[in-house]
Amino acid sequence: MPVMQADLAGISGADVWESLRARRPHELTPSPSGPSALLAGLCLVCAGPVRAGYLRCFQCDLHAQSAPGLLADVVAPAAYAAKGGPLARDLWLYKSGRDGSGPAAARVLSLLLLFLHERGPAVWRAAGMGRPSAVCVVPSGRGRPGPHPLRVLAAPYLARPWLSLRPRPGGDPWARTLDPARFQATGLLPGATVLLLDDSWVSGASAQSAAVALKLAGAAGVAVVVAGRHLPATPPPVTAASMRPARHLPTTPPPVTAADMAARPPWVNRLGP
Repeated sequence: MPVMQADLAGISGADVWESLRARRPHELTPSPSGPSALLAGLCLVCAGPVRAGYLRCFQCDLHAQSAPGLLADVVAPAAYAAKGGPLARDLWLYKSGRDGSGPAAARVLSLLLLFLHERGPAVWRAAGMGRPSAVCVVPSGRGRPGPHPLRVLAAPYLARPWLSLRPRPGGDPWARTLDPARFQATGLLPGATVLLLDDSWVSGASAQSAAVALKLAGAAGVAVVVAGRHLPATPPPVTAASMRPARHLPTTPPPVTAADMAARPPWVNRLGP
């Protein structure tokens, strides 16, 4: 039985999975890695658009420079959420409490469970770890009271201990930059391997800040699985330059300059439908 299937309480049997696949409203992302990701013009970390000649997008490169050795071991988006598209709307609607939030939540949950069922083993291998020993959700940046809506959805189906991440007092909940001191992890056993869930990835700063907190608290491995990787309404075109073979790319990204900061891709920091 694949890695997480045995841990999905209340869901079992091929007929259930086939039923979920048949009514899945959002397509899973392709799974490019290594040279395949480079040839597709994707960031090696978050699978988002990348500037020609770069291994990572601007934000992921900045994270790598800010917290070397402490970031998530792998980031795996379940699907792309184009701005204004159905998944971007579902990711906003499911936790809004408005009309339609229930069906949106069901679609988000189906997407997440199918991704863990079908791609989980590959994600754990990419992270260099066995199946996760604990689960955690990236805290909301809006100061929402109570448990995170994604945890409420997923907890009944993931039979693993749940860890807590709490924002540290005085932090900026709306920050769009990685902050190693933003969160504090509790309940973590040293050497744990953690499945870190998030509903949306825009800049990745919150998820990577959470991964850093888990690593500093003793986690041996962190695999981020995000329901939707936000993109602009029309993704940047794949050009001949972005399709160049991997051997022509620099082995290390060029240093980030003031010009890079000014020319950061337009999809950065666009949140919501």
